[in-house]
Amino acid sequence: MSKISAAITAVGAYVPEYVLTNQILETMVDTNDEWITSRTGIKERRILKDEGKGTSYLAVKAAQNLIDKKGIDPKDIELIIVATATPDMKAASTAAFTASNIGAVNAFSFDMDAACSSFLFGMSVASSYIESGRYKNVLLIGADKMSSIINYKDRATCIIFGDGAGAVLFEPNEENLGLQDEYLRSDGTGREFLQATYGGSSFPLTPESMEEGGQYAFQEGRTVFKNAVFNMADATVKILERNNLTKDNVSWLAAHQANKRIIDATAQRIELEEEKVMMNIEKYGNTTSATLPLLLNDYESKLKKGDNIIFAAFGGGFNWGSIYLKWAYNKVN
Repeated sequence: MSKISAAITAVGAYVPEYVLTNQILETMVDTNDEWITSRTGIKERRILKDEGKGTSYLAVKAAQNLIDKKGIDPKDIELIIVATATPDMKAASTAAFTASNIGAVNAFSFDMDAACSSFLFGMSVASSYIESGRYKNVLLIGADKMSSIINYKDRATCIIFGDGAGAVLFEPNEENLGLQDEYLRSDGTGREFLQATYGGSSFPLTPESMEEGGQYAFQEGRTVFKNAVFNMADATVKILERNNLTKDNVSWLAAHQANKRIIDATAQRIELEEEKVMMNIEKYGNTTSATLPLLLNDYESKLKKGDNIIFAAFGGGFNWGSIYLKWAYNKVN
């Protein structure tokens, strides 16, 4: 009997309509288009401005896009994982609310948070459920409404982040396609450099903390940049070495879209040609948990069955890693 692997068989995505350009940011904080573009590669990002709509709204839209494209009955979905750093609310599951809203009445669901590595770690979890043989349809959604925790007076963060969601469907595969290997790591000592301090159990929100902006995301740029460059590149090299892959065997690099310089450094470390590097940071900025599935959605028509895709990500916590996956289908237009 052939070994069961977990393959991605469909993708979907959603980004809000409102476009926050660098030119608009120039009217909000002390910055300019040239400064932002040269340091991050970002030209614009999407923002969900509708009052009362949160991460679940984005997740539902991305899931519905996948369902419509794939033609799958939501009742056949057995598990839904929402990877997010910005859940709708405390305690109540964003994934459960998403499942109910798309009609996945037979699915159990849960959220998972590893900051910008959430979707990467979610790929590992979703694949494990498939490989166990107990589940056949697992929907993994990466969604974040980063604008809900961004201070638009802080140019160190407001120029970087945007809102969006992407979804992938994992199903069993007996052709040795799908997830092949993973190298995942974390280091809790890094959390002081990238986090939103107040709002958790250690630092509950108070009127004083909110007045000081403690509820907003904070990062120490240089430390985060240095760690992201080293760890994303290092994880990518390790996954290639473990699987006897060279740049010639790699079809695509799907790297977390945090900063173009970090993506370039990762690609240069493995000497990968620019045309093999997935890139859409200029359109969406850093959508945290949504960057990797948004890449897959944007590049879906270019992906071919059997393509070797190397995923890499780095997030607050710190969390980082790399995954090697073989693409399982050709898109039918």
